[in-house]
Amino acid sequence: MNYQKILLIVLILSSYWGNAQNVPFSMDTFNGDKQKYKEAQSFLKNAEEAFEREYYSIALEFYLKANEYNQNNAQLNYQIGLSYLNSVNRFLCLSYFERAFQLNRDIDREIHLMLARGLHLNMRFDEAVNEYKAHLGILSPEQLRNIKEDIEKLIYECEVGKELMLSDANSFVDNMGHVINTKYHEHSPLISADESMLIFTSTRDNGRKVDEEGHYDEDIYISYNKRKLWETPENIFEPVNTQFNDATVGLSPDGQKLLIYNGNKGNGDIQICWLNGDTWIYPKNLPNEINSEFKESSACFSPDGNKLYFVSDRLDGFGGSDIYVSKKSKRGKWQEPTNLGNFINSEFDEETVYMHPDGRKLYFSSCGHNTMGGYDIFVSYLNENNQWSVPENLGYPVNSPDDDLCFVISADGRHGYFSSIRADGYGGLDIFRTTFLGPEKPLTLCNEDNLIAVRTNPISEQVMEKSVELKTIRLTIVKGLVSDAFTNNPVLAQIDIVDNNTSEVIYTSQTNSATGKFLVTLPSGKNYALTVKADDYLFHSENFNIPQATEYQEVEKQIKLNNLKKDAKIVLNNVFFETGSSKLKPTSYAELGRLTKLLTDHSKLKIEISGHTDNKGAKTTNQKLSEARAKAVVDFLVSEGVENARLTFVGYAFDQPIADNSTEEGRARNRRVEFKILQN
Repeated sequence: MNYQKILLIVLILSSYWGNAQNVPFSMDTFNGDKQKYKEAQSFLKNAEEAFEREYYSIALEFYLKANEYNQNNAQLNYQIGLSYLNSVNRFLCLSYFERAFQLNRDIDREIHLMLARGLHLNMRFDEAVNEYKAHLGILSPEQLRNIKEDIEKLIYECEVGKELMLSDANSFVDNMGHVINTKYHEHSPLISADESMLIFTSTRDNGRKVDEEGHYDEDIYISYNKRKLWETPENIFEPVNTQFNDATVGLSPDGQKLLIYNGNKGNGDIQICWLNGDTWIYPKNLPNEINSEFKESSACFSPDGNKLYFVSDRLDGFGGSDIYVSKKSKRGKWQEPTNLGNFINSEFDEETVYMHPDGRKLYFSSCGHNTMGGYDIFVSYLNENNQWSVPENLGYPVNSPDDDLCFVISADGRHGYFSSIRADGYGGLDIFRTTFLGPEKPLTLCNEDNLIAVRTNPISEQVMEKSVELKTIRLTIVKGLVSDAFTNNPVLAQIDIVDNNTSEVIYTSQTNSATGKFLVTLPSGKNYALTVKADDYLFHSENFNIPQATEYQEVEKQIKLNNLKKDAKIVLNNVFFETGSSKLKPTSYAELGRLTKLLTDHSKLKIEISGHTDNKGAKTTNQKLSEARAKAVVDFLVSEGVENARLTFVGYAFDQPIADNSTEEGRARNRRVEFKILQN
């Protein structure tokens, strides 16, 4: 039994008017004013009917109107408190419970429990504990057996809350303001990894039907971050938004794949849709390995898209809703999911799961672990042995004694977004942004073909009074756009990320067909090849050798693709040689495999392979080395079945630099192998 069940018992016991009232609703109270008396009784009657039907927000509206006629009626104050406790702004119940207790200490045998709930929600933890204990003290042995465990959990939550409040806050929280939030519910925020896009769910006026309590159907909205300001959200419309409830669930780091919750079939399923240019395609249900006869309420992708973490209340869990993971096979099929285990999942409900773009940090909400009340937001870290750490509470002020859900975080770890109900809200669930304190690190923007990440000196944010060390984000975001080298028009292209050490494609995505934009995330500690391929174009490659210790950075690329035409040149950025040698490194094989495929697919192509060096050393030495390296590439291609007659090799030493040889970065760019189309 949890406290929601406790409240249900209380509501049954308290659904009638008691006799102990300080100032009754009688004709004498109204000094014979029959009209006011009639109005007050009408409000009370309407409130009672709504309360009995569990339409608490409607009941609250009528109770508050009746309260304007008589603010000193103990039972009315108690009913207002109960209505608030079961409505959106639950923390507002406290003053009415306190007033009811002042007017009549015997107003209800559950009054100490109700005071405890109100005090708990308002973070008056010591007083709440006293009231919880006072409630336990008046129960019979039989009643204690039914409720003691639940009350003890609530007391434990207060003790946790006290500890979290005493800890140094490592963040501050702001309401996202009237541009994003309204008097209706806004919840389930999703962001692209670079915070350029915010997608969320809202019950604001969409011109469609409302439920019994006046709420509109849920729709999905999108806002863009322009010059650090969020623009007015727009409805995504069909086919994503339907005539029913549609809610956001998960978003790929590049903002191109959206997971949504469809509660109109069975217990609720997860659907997926893609952004095609500037239009979202029709959502499709995820397969039966994910969606079951039970409720699947939340989901997110791993950064490489090969894992799906999701929440389900299927029966093989540890209690309530649990978090599961399904892996995608090499054929692209989702496999049977596995429970993440009792390190992550508790005997209580877990909800709203989110994986950070570095693939190492899992954020989720839970009613278990060391929550300070309701759902709290936790993070668990995946170690090198693929084991999850004990979940850590994100602490105050991110978490509160009420429900805190739907947490997502920017790739740099600076900003988190989540749903909550707070005193500075606009009426319903609002979207809040937390800023984690720590030394501000400038972003590294690089247009070089080869990247060796370096640490930068931290710059403190002057508006912050103190700085708390953040856990290091070891991640590189590469973003930009792909366009035609001649027309500058955006190109729909495939982006492959290859682990050069294994020659394995570890992630594949596409540019946006309308804008040519792309975004990929590269966790530190690997040598990556980023290749761009499009029909009727030469492929383009970039090399990102990112050491393990590399901290967060963003790299922007403007990639121009050349048509398959005579004299077009391509730098093979992922072809590597032993130092001072023409011996190919194994990390070159994936790149040369792509060149082999290009030549196989276009059998009439004839190309020149050219070797280039920097200007260090003698011209004769560099000439021999550049020619030998070009020949090594040709030899590899021939060994893969390419006809020797289609290949020419030449060494240019340092006669054709593409960068400044006076800098190490420039010299690194000049040490390269290219191919040029001689005949198409």
